[in-house]
Amino acid sequence: MEFAHKRVLIIGLGVSGNATAHALAARGAALAMTDQRQDVRRDLLPAGDFFLGTEDVAALRGVDLVVPSPGVPPSSLLIREARAHHLPIMGELELAGRLVKAPVVAVTGTNGKSTVTMLLGEIFKAACWKTFVGGNLGTPLIEAASGDFDVLVAEVSSYQLETTAHFKPKVAIHLNLAEDHLDRYRSLEEYGAAKARIFANQDQSDWAVLNRDDDRVWRLASSVGSRIFSFGSSRTRQTPAVWIEGEQIAYGDRTCHGGVDLTDFRLPGAHNRINAAAATAAALAMKVSPDAIARALKSFVGLPHRIELVREKDGVRYVDDSKGTNVGAVVEALAASRAPVVLIAGGVDKGGSYDPLRAALPAKVKRVILIGAAREKMRIALTGATIIEGVETLAEAVAIAAQRACAGDTVLLSPACSSFDQFKDYAERGRIFQELVRAL
Repeated sequence: MEFAHKRVLIIGLGVSGNATAHALAARGAALAMTDQRQDVRRDLLPAGDFFLGTEDVAALRGVDLVVPSPGVPPSSLLIREARAHHLPIMGELELAGRLVKAPVVAVTGTNGKSTVTMLLGEIFKAACWKTFVGGNLGTPLIEAASGDFDVLVAEVSSYQLETTAHFKPKVAIHLNLAEDHLDRYRSLEEYGAAKARIFANQDQSDWAVLNRDDDRVWRLASSVGSRIFSFGSSRTRQTPAVWIEGEQIAYGDRTCHGGVDLTDFRLPGAHNRINAAAATAAALAMKVSPDAIARALKSFVGLPHRIELVREKDGVRYVDDSKGTNVGAVVEALAASRAPVVLIAGGVDKGGSYDPLRAALPAKVKRVILIGAAREKMRIALTGATIIEGVETLAEAVAIAAQRACAGDTVLLSPACSSFDQFKDYAERGRIFQELVRAL
């Protein structure tokens, strides 16, 4: 793509917008940049025209292309005005897909994206491939456009996929689909349609890695244009496929079969074995050797703030699952946790149902401590399933949890909500939880 002498408006100057601004400036684009925050660090951005603190339609004047950051909703005034004036709109993921040269392995799904993305990065590195790992996980994919890589592994969100038109990953992985982000989407179907865009431009030279155990994901098998490599918990006659078989991930296709050892895999929970199976399927599709996959599975220690043991004090385990920002993730964390559990949850409600969480509480959770903006809504939804207390802050919740927990219990922070009422993001929430726990 040619950007010299074109004027590009970048909406949102966070991590994605910042990286996009630098990439486009390096390619000769003239920039207009806007953000609803006033305190944007201009010195960290390229030269251009700034429109800060409000959505000013004057920012669209003379623009050839609009690049919104993933967090900018379609209802944004600037997006609506851009569409009304028939201006092209292209997200950072779409731009990156057009600029990068190495094959892209893209990972989406409601839960497990970051784990599978990082695990795949370790698998490719174990195979001695020059590997970029990023996307929604952290480093924007567009930063890979200036590097020399054998493979690019990218976590991609529904928000990013909304603004794709030609994005075509060599391998596209869809892990699962459950209620999430219903504060942005009108229904689960609309959310699922955004996720499914990851396969829209694939053909028979590409691979779709699909979860056989998730009906909403597996039904996509009949509509994708790529080859299918499936994963799941049990064996299937359809090949190529991987499945869990005892202490290994078994695989098979028309030409070979075998297994990858899981004996030393460190991540807790059945859901993480499925995550490992998904990564194995994608790696095999890319012709990585089973030996390299096994080495990476053995050494992988998992992600911060995802079912991470902080400490054990007086026989009580304190576990940080701040990345559990939807109900499905909390259900997975509970399944992987030692009972009885004192659960700390709450934050900003995302619009989904709490019924699956309510159903999971009686078997394992002896008490729920709710915090933040959603605590009253959650209390009403969960009343009767277990003992419930409500407090304002995380600090209060940790103090009460420490009082209520007994030796053998697990205190689990797994919020089922976003963090933006009291924290910058889930990582800050997790760091503060760990500080509070270590200070007990």
